[in-house]
Amino acid sequence: MVAQKSSFTKAAEQLNISKSAVSQQITLLESELGVRLLNRTTRGVSLTSVGENLLQRSAIILEQIEFLFNNIDQAKDNPRGKFAVTFPHSLQSIVVLPAIKQLCKEYPNLQPELIADDTTLDLVKHQLDVAIHVGKLPDSSYRALPAGKLTEIFCATPKYLEKSPDISTVKDLCKHPWIANPWQQSKMLVTDQTSSIINEISLNQFSKANTLPAAIEIALNHLGIILVPDILAKQYIKMGKLIHIATHLKGPQWPIYTLHAYQNDKPKHLSRFHELITQVLKTNS
Repeated sequence: MVAQKSSFTKAAEQLNISKSAVSQQITLLESELGVRLLNRTTRGVSLTSVGENLLQRSAIILEQIEFLFNNIDQAKDNPRGKFAVTFPHSLQSIVVLPAIKQLCKEYPNLQPELIADDTTLDLVKHQLDVAIHVGKLPDSSYRALPAGKLTEIFCATPKYLEKSPDISTVKDLCKHPWIANPWQQSKMLVTDQTSSIINEISLNQFSKANTLPAAIEIALNHLGIILVPDILAKQYIKMGKLIHIATHLKGPQWPIYTLHAYQNDKPKHLSRFHELITQVLKTNS
């Protein structure tokens, strides 16, 4: 800037800093290089031959630096590349896919990588951007943003209910073969919504699957009752494949979070994804 303006004073005005600060920086640069870069006379400031050479070469470097930072700014506004998300099977079709669809409309250069898993995957170990977590938070340094809740409800197929039509009480539930999901235990708390009484019951476990889809598939073969997250059960009930039984009894209720490893600089598309997850959960609640 001093070379362009041929003046320390005008350079300082252009850079919005003091003249002494400009002079000090030039002096430090000359001291570090061990060579004079500017000729200072009463008539003004001019480049030495070494200074001229340095300025020309520095202009190329400066152009590359500006190009780099422009790319970073564009990446903030128009993120691109892999966006890896893990989530439980229960949220895949109803929550995550609609949110991802909208996110990709807004940020078309993203490449979503979706990992459905009913176990908790570590963000760093598995190189994930975000995890949708249901239930008690793991003990970690990750940031957790509340997104909503889901409640488990009891269901069975119409064909199963043909031979056992009357399932309405806690005792009735405990008599029937129960198909367990991977996170469920036989002993659990069940809330009676008519009286707000919470009962601890022990269900009669018939089988247990390592994924929610597998457990639902067993239930769809009319082999017993199942406790399904309400947000997923609704679509099976709507299709007539499952019937909500003991409707006044609710299984455990779980909080839903989006987890990420960023501190205060999380990308805007991650914040937007959290907003979309929250909106979809609210719409389907």
